[in-house]
Amino acid sequence: MRGIKELSVANTTVVSDRGQTYNFNINEKLNELNIKSLLLTKQLESGELYDFDYDNQIIVHDKYDAKPTYKKTKGYFPGIATISNKIVYIENRDGNANVKTDQAETLSRSYGLLEKYGLKINRSRMDAGSYSKKIIEVVAKNSKTFYIRANKCESLFEKICAVKDWQQEEINFIQYQVASIEFTQFYAEKHYRLVIMREKNKDGQLNVFSGDNFNYRCILTNDWESTEKVVIEYYNQRGASEKIFDIQNNDFGWNHLPCSDMNHNTVYLILMAIAKNFYNYMIQLVSMVFEDIKPTSRLKRFIFRFISVSGKWVYQSRQWKLRLYTDRPYEKLCC
Repeated sequence: MRGIKELSVANTTVVSDRGQTYNFNINEKLNELNIKSLLLTKQLESGELYDFDYDNQIIVHDKYDAKPTYKKTKGYFPGIATISNKIVYIENRDGNANVKTDQAETLSRSYGLLEKYGLKINRSRMDAGSYSKKIIEVVAKNSKTFYIRANKCESLFEKICAVKDWQQEEINFIQYQVASIEFTQFYAEKHYRLVIMREKNKDGQLNVFSGDNFNYRCILTNDWESTEKVVIEYYNQRGASEKIFDIQNNDFGWNHLPCSDMNHNTVYLILMAIAKNFYNYMIQLVSMVFEDIKPTSRLKRFIFRFISVSGKWVYQSRQWKLRLYTDRPYEKLCC
């Protein structure tokens, strides 16, 4: 606990466009340490291209500084950036902070840290919480291509309803109609693309905007080369990145914050993310030797399969030796 407090930094007060104030905690040194550890273990390599995901995750707790979240719980609402199954940036914020508040600045710091160590972003993928002009500008500047879920509005539906050329596609065993239109809602000069998918709803209820019985979903992108199906399937894969939050909550203690203050708990969140990244590295090595342990094995399975083994310390030849009562190939990990 003393070490956590020594590694903490003071909170930053952020004022939203509506004049509301929120506490953010921006621990640049620990985030930098996390990137250095990923480079040291060669899980990330300078000069390589990576896919970048960003999301905000509710951390439920009952500390005195917990704030009510949009899910009717209390806690924090940190912004978290990931590359594959690795957390690369964490910035904590009050639970009642709007997801768009200062997100452009958070993303700029995240992209900047990666760029500092030569990590280049190929594709960025985010949900509708990142759908705003200011945020899109930052994402487009720091990514070759981006994919952001678009919020539906009346002006957007006017253009969608004008689409006549719908193509039939099967995605995840469901039949959809897909189409693309040029996106000019935020930018008249940018050549962005809105990929639209729709399916008939089950109850036949009419959509208030479109006047038909379809459910619509839209993805904003600057990728004009991929087909609509490829864009939609790639965006849908962000569910895999969200699994990281479940692992952090249940395997690496994010559900049980140890401190009473946001700045101290931010240190804990980042340290546990570093521990998870080291676990990724170790489990990859172990899975090459132990057939029943996979690179995707959760911590509980790893403990039962690898750590829980009968053993005895034996004094032999004037030294203590650990004798394991197993025929499993632990000795191969010493090479």
